Amino acid sequence: ALLALLVAGPALAQEVVLKLASVAPDGTPWAKALVQYKAKVGELSKGRIKMKLFIGGALGDENETVTACKRGRVQAVAVSAGAMATLVPELHVLEMPYLFKTYADADKALDAPATMAVVQKLLADRGFVLLFWSENGFRSFGTKTGFIKKPSDLKGKKMRTQEAPTHIMMYREFGASPVPIPVTEVLTSLQTGVVEGFDNTPLFSFASSWQTAVKFYSVTEHIYQPALIAVKKDWWDGIGAADQKILMDARGDIQAKLRKTLRTMGPLLLKNFEAAGVAVYRLTDAEKAAFYPAAEKARNAFLSTAPDATKAFYKTITSVR
Repeated sequence: ALLALLVAGPALAQEVVLKLASVAPDGTPWAKALVQYKAKVGELSKGRIKMKLFIGGALGDENETVTACKRGRVQAVAVSAGAMATLVPELHVLEMPYLFKTYADADKALDAPATMAVVQKLLADRGFVLLFWSENGFRSFGTKTGFIKKPSDLKGKKMRTQEAPTHIMMYREFGASPVPIPVTEVLTSLQTGVVEGFDNTPLFSFASSWQTAVKFYSVTEHIYQPALIAVKKDWWDGIGAADQKILMDARGDIQAKLRKTLRTMGPLLLKNFEAAGVAVYRLTDAEKAAFYPAAEKARNAFLSTAPDATKAFYKTITSVR
């Protein structure tokens, strides 16, 4: 029997299947970056690691996608930090209002070795491994009636909010009435009057057609929303070091290129808003500063009841910001 095994030679390497889900609409930079990553993984593994992409919310909204990964329906997700925070609550810190005021601030904080070490530990404790960062970008307000130039302009407005405590507390401090609604139901809610507005990036707003249901877009840039590509840890641990290296090496410069693409597209998309009949107002730095006191109250309100691990992560972020 041993002789037969030696004659036959080594067994063929086992095929590995990696299913990845995201709500990123088809054709967006996010989706294209995932396609590029898939191609690179296939190239480096010589076709042995097969990625299957489920994009555009094919498996539900972001929270449902994260849960699907946790339960093993898929092995990886590409989601906002806010969605991952449903299982890794410390990540809510990253979506505090006006925590980051510029892209440079965000990059410095997220890419710092101290941040990466803490994030990997937080994810690992909940069953995930971080592959690389992406971003949704800076969120601003889209509304049906009038620009949002100061917090009082939001007073009493029913605004769609992401289902995250930092977002909800922000709206309350700004005087609005937050209504948590999944991504997949926002457009209908805007069209039927369930809510009067929303906040999101120009790219996601346009890709999801939310701009068709509002008349005004105010560039407040009040929340920088990171995103991440993460894999299920027990699946990761089971594929072995060689395949782990392939998945890490396949990242290449995708993160840097994606950031650059998204940031270049933002101003162009604002022009598309205007061409589509949505009035755009770009707040001055002084006008943005008028939101800072309420934003600070929202951050403090969140931290006041947060566990020690969340407070520690906040200290890490602010120390390297």
